[in-house]
Amino acid sequence: MPEDQNGVSLFGRTLDLMEGDPMEEIFALNLGDFISEYFISDELATKIGKDIRSKSEKLSSQLKELISIYSLDNTLRVLGFNSKEEYVIYNAIAKTMTQILDTDVCHIYLTKEFAREFQNSDKDLPLVGTSLEFDYNIYDKDFGYKLSRRNIAVSAYKTIKPIEVENISECKNFRPIKELGEDKIKSLLAVPMHNNANIVGVVVIENYKPKKIKRAYLKLLESIAGLFGTSLSLQKTIDSTQDLLEDDSASVPELQHKRAELTALIGDLGDRQQSFVEKLVKAVDEKGQYKVAHSQNVAKLSRRICNQLHLNEKTTDLIYYAGLLQNIGRITLPESLFASDKKLTKEEWEKLQNHPNVGVNLLMNINFLSEVIPYIHYHKERWDGRGEPEGLKGNSIPLGSRIIAVADAYCAMISDRAYRNALPKEKAIKIIEEESGIKWDPVVVEALLEVLKKGQHKAGK
Repeated sequence: MPEDQNGVSLFGRTLDLMEGDPMEEIFALNLGDFISEYFISDELATKIGKDIRSKSEKLSSQLKELISIYSLDNTLRVLGFNSKEEYVIYNAIAKTMTQILDTDVCHIYLTKEFAREFQNSDKDLPLVGTSLEFDYNIYDKDFGYKLSRRNIAVSAYKTIKPIEVENISECKNFRPIKELGEDKIKSLLAVPMHNNANIVGVVVIENYKPKKIKRAYLKLLESIAGLFGTSLSLQKTIDSTQDLLEDDSASVPELQHKRAELTALIGDLGDRQQSFVEKLVKAVDEKGQYKVAHSQNVAKLSRRICNQLHLNEKTTDLIYYAGLLQNIGRITLPESLFASDKKLTKEEWEKLQNHPNVGVNLLMNINFLSEVIPYIHYHKERWDGRGEPEGLKGNSIPLGSRIIAVADAYCAMISDRAYRNALPKEKAIKIIEEESGIKWDPVVVEALLEVLKKGQHKAGK
């Protein structure tokens, strides 16, 4: 959900605004002109408009506010990166893609319309980011594709559909760029980056052995590609809006049209953000080798515990989202860590121990989820103060973290894993009861037991 600079949803301020000027919320949703022109009397319109600036000034102010919130830094920050030089952002995104998908190579190609620093490129789709390391400036080489050539990446761009080739030797429509080592790859996936208004480029995933990308990873990649495409489209609209605001001759209809464009893209961005979270959660569970929707189960149980503790709706929602995302750091760890039934090395163990910190670094830059960060960051703390990462003790641990910790432990115990079978529910409950006041908050444990009793009672009925 879009946010203002204070982390408050732009579309979640209705109650506050109803106590002041409800028309501001209506205008923020781009409905003001329709309602004021067709449903509001002249007398009421005059009353509402008292002491308010002219419509043109007001529109300009609204546009400037939207621009300040959804600048390039803020929109790209949803993916966890921020840099003054765009190609550094693209390289960072490409490298993260290889971690998320457990793949070998990632390349990002944008159209010149959206690749600002590549206007002089000879290619229609210049390479703007790669996970590969080079000892020279690859942008001097002008790698990329012409849309007139037949190629898998070009086909994905033109059809606006993902194209996956599990064995590249069976594909005649492949022209490798040898300088990028593509003559060595065995499988490939090309995913277009687009939104409802524009297609901005293509993400290409490559492997040095035949490989089919798992469905959960593919859906996540599509979601990120769409999110990135929407961010770039929004930035382009912001640039044109800034030009319009600097034009003293800009008319009210022009400003209204631009506001409509911006609000539509902001709504699209909110939808993409929500999709990103949902797909990310599924990919985390897939990589964690859970045979059930572990993160979803933790979130649902956390919500039931919140209801048992009579927490308010907003806090319950935040804890629910934190429950969904408490294992987000796993997404950048190799899948082999979770699949192995062998004893982990010291380095592997440290990677697993530190995974909440990886997740926090990602979440801190998804501004619409910023409020759940403390709950996730501290959910490995212990009631006795011997946990991680800060060694917080007792009630100094955020309540949301204490709830998620208990829900996560119970759900993990009763689930099958690659290295062990699920524990019986009775044994899991006994373990948690024995560690109440040591690992877990006794009040939260008691709430969990009440929730489970209610569940058993309903099942008995």
